Amino acid sequence: MVLIRSPIVCVLGHVDHGKTTLLDKVRGSAVAEKEAGKITQMIGASYLPRDALLRISEPVRQVMKFDLIVPGLLFIDTPGHEAFTNLRERGGSIADISILVVDAMQGIQPQTVESIRILKQCKTPFIVAVNKIDLIQGWKSHNTSSFLQSFAQQIPKTQQSVDQKLYEVMGQLSQHGFDSERFDHMKDFTRQIALVPISARTGEGLAELLLLLAGLSQKYMEKRLHITGDVAKGSILEVKEEKGMGTTIDVVLYDGMLSRGEEIVFLTQDGVQKTRVRALLEPNLLKSSPEKYIQVDRVVAAAGVKIVAPGLESAIPGSPFSSIYNLISQKAEMEKHLKAVLVNSDEDGVIIKVDSLGSAEAILSLFHKYKIPVKTISIGPITRKDILSVHAVYEKNRFRGALFGFNVRVFDDARIEAQKAGTPIIWSNIIYKLVDDYEQWVKDEKVREKHELETSLPWPAKIKVLPGFFFRASKPAVFGIEVLQGKLRKGVSLMNEKGERVGEVKNIQSEGKAIEEAEENAKVALSSDEIVLNKTITEGETLYVCMGKKQIFTWEEQLDALTENEKKVLGEIKHIVLF
Repeated sequence: MVLIRSPIVCVLGHVDHGKTTLLDKVRGSAVAEKEAGKITQMIGASYLPRDALLRISEPVRQVMKFDLIVPGLLFIDTPGHEAFTNLRERGGSIADISILVVDAMQGIQPQTVESIRILKQCKTPFIVAVNKIDLIQGWKSHNTSSFLQSFAQQIPKTQQSVDQKLYEVMGQLSQHGFDSERFDHMKDFTRQIALVPISARTGEGLAELLLLLAGLSQKYMEKRLHITGDVAKGSILEVKEEKGMGTTIDVVLYDGMLSRGEEIVFLTQDGVQKTRVRALLEPNLLKSSPEKYIQVDRVVAAAGVKIVAPGLESAIPGSPFSSIYNLISQKAEMEKHLKAVLVNSDEDGVIIKVDSLGSAEAILSLFHKYKIPVKTISIGPITRKDILSVHAVYEKNRFRGALFGFNVRVFDDARIEAQKAGTPIIWSNIIYKLVDDYEQWVKDEKVREKHELETSLPWPAKIKVLPGFFFRASKPAVFGIEVLQGKLRKGVSLMNEKGERVGEVKNIQSEGKAIEEAEENAKVALSSDEIVLNKTITEGETLYVCMGKKQIFTWEEQLDALTENEKKVLGEIKHIVLF
């Protein structure tokens, strides 16, 4: 007989759109005195059993015609973004399905977009809970968990307002490539995203939302929900120090069964380690007992549990663990996974410090997508050594010399060193913001570099001494020129086609006014104390901005700052100077 586990559900969305309120309402609705089916509080998760699910969804089960097979729903309590980065196994999230919470009044906001990107990247199916329908003008709440029952009792104008809000969300989702529809109007659940109007405050819509989560999971992911055997497989959510217990790990078990006394393997930055489970702990919800946790002999997927065992200090958050069945092959597979994620290369690239292996995996995938080269990615706080490493990269390639921190601490000595060295620390707890901030930094660096070049290097230029425009022969010589190519700036030296320096540009005038530089095709007057007309230069002669070898080579590393004509002039100057 095939055992079906509970689907693992993550809740994502913009801040203040109602994620926590929704989870609280699910928990509150499930707790009913003298009735079967109470929600079970787990480590990092809340379990809604089948009995509670049936009771909450009672008003709409006949309408929606779902025959429940799953034993319940496991809601991850960790904030959505962290859950998605930490609950991973070999490249994908272990969340089976997600709820994307959208405020009916505000629509899709920046963090909603971030959530959509994460869902796309992990290829996780999701339902959109359009929350706060009770704030829509004219809405009157009714004592029911069903949206359909409550909606039927609203006046037509209010019903139209609700549909209008849903159309607005549909339009915004379509901009991100999703076809969506109100759940009861849908024709194809494999091609469309279901929108469920809810009020997390009153509970209206909860019946449809929970039933859809269960129904879609069991219909389209039944094989994924099969428990494959007794071998326990899970993800480490957090590594925690607990008083009287030492270091423990909070985990989500997504397959198999884990028993007290069993051996497990887990990842550290030094490779794979094994240990024996001393205790499995769940929260103690009994008010009569002062104990924080209660011990259980075993847990069956899907579940959240705290593991007490020796040697867990170096366990990596966001990494997989499993019970032992073939230690040699398990070690090889897990270490291969670790090496693929924790990069340490000789390539000139950015340096990344993250809070967990899951974060490292998600960020690495993202940076590859955006073609941002990575030198190293590791877990832990940002240290002074990291600053020195990234500065070495910056010296070679300033656009790759950036240090990223995702949800990690920055030590004080690292911050001081970064300020002293001018090394950027790009820090965020939102993955996609790292890319946005990096692209903005590169843009700012290019502007700064261009400014530095303009002030420290002579700009390539080629000019022609205009016949008939010799106004003064010497001390200073004043004469007219045309800028054929490039940009002529005050203070540069000029040379002839033989590479002989003829003098410095003291001043530039255009229509009687002094200017700092003359653009391509401009006709202006120059003055120079060193030039003597008809001796050092002649009418109609072509002159170039004078450059040394080092200046030429510096420009060749910064060709992006030059126009095509300026690149040609630089080539001519190089030929004159070097050949």
